[in-house]
Amino acid sequence: MDMIKTNFTVTEFVFLGLSSQPKMQLILFIMFLFFYLLTVVGNIIIITIIQIEPHLQTPMYFFLTNLSFLDICYTSTNVPQMLSNLMGKKTIPFSSCATQMYFSLSFGMIECVLLGVMAYDRYVAICHPLHYIVIMNQSICVQLAAISWSSSFLSSMVINVLTLSLPYCGPNVLNHFFCEVPSVLRLACTDTSFTELVVFIFSIIIVFIPFLLIVVSYARILLSVLRIRSASGRHKALSTCASHLTVVALFYGTAIFMYMRPQSKSSRAGGKIIAVFYTVITPMLNPLIYSLRNQDVKGALRRAIAKRRT
Repeated sequence: MDMIKTNFTVTEFVFLGLSSQPKMQLILFIMFLFFYLLTVVGNIIIITIIQIEPHLQTPMYFFLTNLSFLDICYTSTNVPQMLSNLMGKKTIPFSSCATQMYFSLSFGMIECVLLGVMAYDRYVAICHPLHYIVIMNQSICVQLAAISWSSSFLSSMVINVLTLSLPYCGPNVLNHFFCEVPSVLRLACTDTSFTELVVFIFSIIIVFIPFLLIVVSYARILLSVLRIRSASGRHKALSTCASHLTVVALFYGTAIFMYMRPQSKSSRAGGKIIAVFYTVITPMLNPLIYSLRNQDVKGALRRAIAKRRT
C-alpha cells in the first residue's frame, strides 16, 4: 500500500455530479432519496417474505434472497454519496474514493455472475425437472453463491490495485456522481492503455461469460418449452422466467453499454445517465418486478398482509 501511495499527489476528488443548478439539485435529492428508501424497503420485504414462507425455501428464492441483499449493498455504496453531493458536499478523500470504487465494482460484478447462476437454475428447473432437487441441492446453491461473491471481490481487487497504482497529479475533478473506474482512470497522469485492457478483459470474463450462460440457458429453455403441447403448460414454464429476464435486460443492457466498449468512445454525460440506471433504477425495480410478475411472491405478500390484518 505504501508503494501505491507514492504514485499520486491528489488527496481528494471533486464531483461535478448530475447538475450544478440548486433547484435541480433539490429535485434530484428528493427523487433519489425516495428511490433509495424504496430500494431498501422493497428488498427487505422480499428477503423477509422468502424467509417466513416455507414454500419459498427453494433454490430459485435462495438466489433471489442473495440478489435482494446485494441490491441493498450496491445502492448503499453509491446513493448516499450522490445525496451528499446534491446537498453541497462535492469532495471525497482519495481513500474513500478507492473504497467506494472497490465495493461498487465488486457488487456490480456479483450481480452479473448471480444473474447467470439464476438463469442456470431456471434451465435445470424447466429442462430437467425430475433431477432439479438433486442437481440444485443446498450445498451446490451455497457453493454457487459463494463463487459469485468471492470471484467478484477478487476481480475487483485486481482492477482497483492496477487503477490505484497509476499516478494522479491533477486535475482532480470527476465528471461523475460517484467513484467509478472509468471516470477515475481519465484523471491518471500517464498512459492507461494497459489498465483499460485489463478492465476490458475482466469485463468479458465477469460480464460476457455469465451473459453467454444466460443466452444458452434460455435458448435451451425455449426449445424445451416449445415441446410442451398445452398452452397453459408453456405459459406456466415461461412465467417463472419472466421476472429474471426483465432484470437481466435492465442490468446487462446498461452494464454492457458502460464497460464493454472502448473508453475513448464513451460519452461522459451519457455515461452518468447509464450509471444512474444500473446503480439506482435497477436495484429499485428488482423487488417490484419480482413481486408484480411472480405469482408465488405475490401470493406470499397477500398472505402476509392478511395475517397482519387479522
